[in-house]
Formats: sequence, C-alpha cells, structure tokens
Amino acid sequence: MSPPKVRKAVIPAAGLGTRFLPATKAIPKEMLPIVDVPALQLIVEEAVASGIDTVVVVNGRGKSAIEDHFDHAYELERTLKDRGKTELLAECERISTMVRMVSVRQKAPLGLGHAVLCGRDAVGDEPFAVLLGDDLLDNDARPGIGQLIEAYEATGGGVLGLQEVPQGQQHLYGIVAGEPDADGRIRITDMVEKPAPGTAPSRLAIVGRYVFPPDVWEPLARATPTVGGEIQLIEGLRDLLATGRLYGVVLEGTRHDAGDKVGYLRANLSYALKRPELRDAVIALCRDIAREK
Repeated sequence: MSPPKVRKAVIPAAGLGTRFLPATKAIPKEMLPIVDVPALQLIVEEAVASGIDTVVVVNGRGKSAIEDHFDHAYELERTLKDRGKTELLAECERISTMVRMVSVRQKAPLGLGHAVLCGRDAVGDEPFAVLLGDDLLDNDARPGIGQLIEAYEATGGGVLGLQEVPQGQQHLYGIVAGEPDADGRIRITDMVEKPAPGTAPSRLAIVGRYVFPPDVWEPLARATPTVGGEIQLIEGLRDLLATGRLYGVVLEGTRHDAGDKVGYLRANLSYALKRPELRDAVIALCRDIAREK
C-alpha cells in the first residue's frame, strides 16, 4: 500500500535574522525581497507547486508581517481595483488564496528540531515536508520539495535534500554517508553534524529540504538537547537511520543560500536575470558597476 500523500509543510521562521541587521530590526528576514517577491513567498510557491495545501509557519514575536502577507489586504485591493491596476490586483489576490496558512509560535530559540516540533499539533499524524526559509531552490520544472515527495512516496521513509559541496567546506554542514539505490536515491547509513575538518564521511551535505513520516515526532520529542539547550533536527532522525528508512536525494536545481549576504545578493541577480523585462538592464548595470570599480 502506498504511503499517505504529503499535504502539509512546516516552515521554521522564528529566527531573529541577526546576520541581516539592521534591515531585519523590524522586518522578518523571510520577508526580505528577491527582486520584488519575498523570499518566503518563493518557498511557499515551491511547496504549493509540489502538492502542498497547508503550510505551518513556525513564527516568533514581531513577525506578523508574514501572516499579513498571505492574508487579504482589503484597502490595498480596493485601491488597485479603483485605479484599474488589474494585474497587480490579481497577483495580490493570488497570494492571499494560494495556500492554507497556519501560524504557530516558537517561544524560545531552542534549535531547528524544536522549531519543527512546534508544528506537531498543526500537522498531526501524517507525513509532512520541511522547508527552511534561508534556502532557495530554483527549479521551475521540478520543484525541490516535490523531488523529495516523490522519493517518500516510493519508499515511505524519511528523505533529506542533499547537495554536493566543495572539498573543505563539509564542516559547515550536516554531512551524510550512504549508498545509492537502483533509482538514484541515497540510502543513508550515517550522519555527522558539522564534522571537524578532514573527518567528513562524504561531500554530500544536508540542505534545507526534508520530508518525514509521522513516526519522526516521538524520536524528535525525546531528543537530548545540546549543551546550549537546543534540539537538533538530526538527532530526531536516529530511529529512521537505525531501521534503514532514511534516504537522501541530490536535488536538481540551483540553490541559493539567502541567509548569507553574498548568497542573498546572488539570488537577487539570478532571479532578476530570469525575467525578460529585467535581464538586459541588469546585465548592463553589472557591467557599468564593474567598470566603475
């Protein structure tokens, strides 16, 4: 029997965004624009394109802008209608109706595992996806989380999004070891969180996309906090690993680390170059700036 469909996604978004201060002093980092679209909207659109109908945003204090963005803005919509701006009106209405949005609070910064666990009541006893707000995966043909959902439907196990990173950068990531199966998936045999230089078992890094069966909740709930009191997501996966039910998929598409300043700038340029009305102007602008410097 096939496993249940993946219809819900958890997006942790409670972080303080300190790497982007002062821009994030009053604006959630997830709402910083990629050209003219909030980063979080791109991630939600990826989820929706993959069959997700409910998104659980794990929120923090001062982040009501996230909920507002995916809600109706009646005054704005009425103004756009009165001024005949039909395309902008249609886009605003599309955003407010694209998905069922549920917001839950993470009241203390206790790690990614704890953030995901905050979504337990909203998700319930069914499989779910996790998408991190700092990771953008650009693939219009095969949305990133959809690639993992396909693997989950084939295996019924947990699935991690992977990317091969350059030699010497493994200490920045969670790294997996494993063996490829006949369908190109990686059956994971070991995981190491930010291994010491020279000790990584491979160059396959876990990046911000996951799909989990519901039986991940209990191991995650009993995971031992670190010295700093945080619950790491990787600790909640030990049971799946021990029973051979943890897989990895090397994601197809271009990944942008929007949580890094240079990565964020790169994402803006990359998405701008995809748009015909901006491409030539952006290329000319970059050439002008390079000449000036």
